[in-house]
Amino acid sequence: MLSYQMMRNRIICSREALENFQFVTVNGKVIFEDKDKIVRIARAYSQVVKSAIKPLFNGKSIDELTKEFYDVLPNYIYLETALKQAKTIVDGLLDREEERGEIIHARIRKFWFASRGNKSDKGNRNIKFHVLEDHVEIKVKDPWGKWIYAKAYFGKEYLPLLKELEELSKRKEEGYGAIVSFKHYPMIHLQIPLWLYLKYFSSPKPNGYGLIAGFDLNSDRLNVVVINKDGKVVAKKTWWYSEVVSHGFPKEKARALRLNVLSESLNFLSKIGVDYVVFEDLFLVKKKKFTRSRSGNRKVSRFAKKQLLIHGVIKALRLGFNVVLVNPKGTTNSEEHEKVMREKGFDRHTASAYLIALKGLGMLNDIK
Repeated sequence: MLSYQMMRNRIICSREALENFQFVTVNGKVIFEDKDKIVRIARAYSQVVKSAIKPLFNGKSIDELTKEFYDVLPNYIYLETALKQAKTIVDGLLDREEERGEIIHARIRKFWFASRGNKSDKGNRNIKFHVLEDHVEIKVKDPWGKWIYAKAYFGKEYLPLLKELEELSKRKEEGYGAIVSFKHYPMIHLQIPLWLYLKYFSSPKPNGYGLIAGFDLNSDRLNVVVINKDGKVVAKKTWWYSEVVSHGFPKEKARALRLNVLSESLNFLSKIGVDYVVFEDLFLVKKKKFTRSRSGNRKVSRFAKKQLLIHGVIKALRLGFNVVLVNPKGTTNSEEHEKVMREKGFDRHTASAYLIALKGLGMLNDIK
């Protein structure tokens, strides 16, 4: 178990989880001087990702495929990033096939390219940026030529943050990943180190009363139970968003509703003196649990619980909470869970939130 300090607050979690909280993505609209050359990079990158899935599925290594696909995308950093992305897709397919007992086919509709960051490359070897007064100058390495220039427009509130990241990159102190996408129009997505993001966008929270809040994230509701240092229940609350699991409900609208509820719950907890928020460490859970119910399976498959968790953790850190991620074993189906429901009269989701809070309290006591 790791404890990682972030400015005034910290996150306590497994090593697997910590890897997912290193960066925050900021997005900007980008206008390229030569869009045709940019599109060529994206087509080659997408081709590598799609073409690499079958050989990776059959056991070929990334090193082997780097040699095979170099003629398609003659830039090792772009190529390595694309192949690692394909490997992530394959790993996800294998997990789903094992769980559901059927062959799952990859459907890749996105059109994009990315370049991983590295402090030794002064931030990023292929995608550089320079902050000006009202926009950001971007230059992208063309694998078949020179640099391609562009102007990117982020919110003005991000410019001081990007300026500091630019200086850190020049001194080889920080790296940043970069992605260019084309969903509605060209966008650039820069991966900012989390500590730096929090430096600019976290707000000081008044000291609370040492209270601990356990969260149970669900597809149709959010359950929170607040306990004190003795494990006594101080408050409990449920936020509902049942409409998001109905058939045909827009996926993006469902995501926005869930994120808004999560933010609302954290603001509420800040007002009642909570200092620690506790979530299940979903990065220790590899598979989604499917059922025999078609409607239940729709809820499971459409509910991006890890995305909600990541948003919750970063939002909590921004608001000045300390965050604890606990092993979810026993918080949903266990004798203790049944006992809590029976003795306290809690529904199953409230009981889960209570057990999650208790696990968080136990972890905090262990590290004192």
